[in-house]
Amino acid sequence: MKLLIVGGTSFAGRAIAWSAWHRGHDVSVFNRGQTPNDLPDAITRLVGDRDSDLSALADLSFDATIDVTAYRPSDVEHLADALGTRGGHYIQISSISAYRNPNHPGAVESELELDTSDEDSYGPMKAASERAGAHFFGAGATMIRPTFIVGAHDVTLRFPYWVERVRRGGDVVVPGPAEGRLQWIDARDLANFTLRVAEDGAIGAFHTAGPSSAQGFFQTIEEIAAQIAPPGTSVRLVDAERVSEAGLERQFPLWSPEVEYLAALDSSLAQRHGLDFRSLAESVDDVVEWWGDRVWPEKWLSAEDEARLLS
Repeated sequence: MKLLIVGGTSFAGRAIAWSAWHRGHDVSVFNRGQTPNDLPDAITRLVGDRDSDLSALADLSFDATIDVTAYRPSDVEHLADALGTRGGHYIQISSISAYRNPNHPGAVESELELDTSDEDSYGPMKAASERAGAHFFGAGATMIRPTFIVGAHDVTLRFPYWVERVRRGGDVVVPGPAEGRLQWIDARDLANFTLRVAEDGAIGAFHTAGPSSAQGFFQTIEEIAAQIAPPGTSVRLVDAERVSEAGLERQFPLWSPEVEYLAALDSSLAQRHGLDFRSLAESVDDVVEWWGDRVWPEKWLSAEDEARLLS
């Protein structure tokens, strides 16, 4: 297949580009050309700006367009104007954040509604981008809704925080509540599923949130610790209220102070269409190898603040 990836050099887009190349597709990536990348030379680079300059797409045709970076409806509209009918099957990488919060665990796609608020924030903007995709590319568009994406090359540094914090050992603070949930997907699994959707021409909306049955947040960190923590490491649960009182809510990636059903979705529809989840251990090993011996980023929680929560 001849594929266009809008994005394609950073994290999820990179994983999709690599997966497409490995599967033998003719791959082009469109972006601003500013992100260093390690893509094979066989992948075509198309340089431009989806807001102001899509001339690199003129007269080109594709069997499918995978839109990794749509955030505003105007992003989608500009792309549709540039491609016309030459883009083929439109596939947008959206997010579970596009939903209004579900009111029960195990919700499936058909039970949920997109956020309709007009706030200029991540969830409402992703929902608006989905509606734009359906409007400009028609009923044949596909929306893929991952939860947290994990693995190597993670520019958000959310999952790497927990891997590296556990590797440091000592008393590892994990905020409560104890019944908090967490779902994730490895970038490589998201990539493989996206390519399966393109190859099969599957349309509609798909959750890509694993593991299949939502796992406890605290349990997940304990599992990472059991795999890679040095001897003497202790995973310590701290009340969410204490974290909030200390003003450190934003220092704990992937965590919510509430029990959110948005972190307990059902992905069986995507699994019936070929979605597979690799083990947490594989994702952890991937991050350990990629991170190597880099220094602790300043934006991550300091040892002093962590000690303060335990005092």
